[in-house]
Amino acid sequence: MKKIKNRWLIAASAVGVHVSIGAVYAYSVFKKPLFAELGWEPTQTAWAFSIAILFLGLSAAFLGPTVERMGPRKSGMLSATLYCTGLAIAGLGVSLNQIYVFYLGYGVISGIGLGVGYICPVSTLVKWFPDRRGLATGLAIMGFGFGALLASSLIQFLMTNVGIAPTFWILAVAYFVIMMASAQYLEAPPEGWEPEGFSAAQKAGKVKKREDLAQVNSIEALGTIRFYYMWIMLFINITCGIAVISVASPMSQEIAGLTPAAAATMVGLMGLFNGIGRISWASFSDVIGRPMTYTAFFVIQIAAFFILPKTTSSFLFQAVVFLILTCYGGGFASIPAYIGDVFGTKRLSAIHGNILTAWAAAGLVGPLIAARVRETTGSYEQTLQIFAGLFVVALVASILIQFNIRKIRALKLAQAAA
Repeated sequence: MKKIKNRWLIAASAVGVHVSIGAVYAYSVFKKPLFAELGWEPTQTAWAFSIAILFLGLSAAFLGPTVERMGPRKSGMLSATLYCTGLAIAGLGVSLNQIYVFYLGYGVISGIGLGVGYICPVSTLVKWFPDRRGLATGLAIMGFGFGALLASSLIQFLMTNVGIAPTFWILAVAYFVIMMASAQYLEAPPEGWEPEGFSAAQKAGKVKKREDLAQVNSIEALGTIRFYYMWIMLFINITCGIAVISVASPMSQEIAGLTPAAAATMVGLMGLFNGIGRISWASFSDVIGRPMTYTAFFVIQIAAFFILPKTTSSFLFQAVVFLILTCYGGGFASIPAYIGDVFGTKRLSAIHGNILTAWAAAGLVGPLIAARVRETTGSYEQTLQIFAGLFVVALVASILIQFNIRKIRALKLAQAAA
């Protein structure tokens, strides 16, 4: 009989992939050196990150079914190849001083690698952890959040000592080795597998039994109202979170009177709370359920976005911002488990990819809204109030999806009884 792999090592492998691709969130470290050395304007360099996030969402959506067919190991290897090839081409663009080559490498090719690498380990972990879906996906996606923290200092060190282009080439080689090694251990569990003692614990009432609402494919999921409720919830959570991240430093100086140095420290800590939120909220969702977790996100953030512009205390202002960032990270980490609960795990990669188009859209919309309203009103207060209003819409969606889920469960019970 084939030996079944250790699911915690599967989780560690998933973290290896996500820590590598999470380095994309450290892109801002490149901006000033690219301007100083090559003369690329900040708006020009910003486009590379936007293109990468756009292609992350699009590739996750369009390649989701392919990831399901290839399996996690081959998908992880494909992600490593695309992501690291893109980094190498980005380095070539820097050495040639050709920004469109840079866009092709960092934005398009690496972006596609990001999308494949993001969804393949997560869907695998959901299948390995039927008892702790939130914890498992939280671990992997926490790796994505902490990838930027680990990469930012490394990138700064390398650029100082070897230059910008060699930094991209060194990162390409290093991440290729880590991702390829991690991908070798990734594997879906055998059909019908469950953790040892899981059934007995369910029968004894020690573990609450949560049956998936349905087992559907990506096309069938697109035909349900539940998919669009989830999409709206994720889109609003990411839009508002990205907007806060994009203006955190100037906003903190304007509203709470932080010094530029203190604001820079706060921005660094935001990455930490983003990562903490991913593992803590996702684990907590195993206890209270995913629907209530998302409702909690939106209730907290409605209050937070109303309070923030009126907060003059620097300590309280930062505490509220950090709380928002935990909800932002928690939204990413909890959505794969939520998809598994509602649509089942057999086609999770494809459905997860379709929902991640919300990320691609939010990456473009969030910073744009923040900048446009700030320019129009001359204040961040109305910007934050608009986001609070958006969270009311998200809260309504989170309540409506719960009614819909209860209706489907009641119908299934009636059919079973009949």
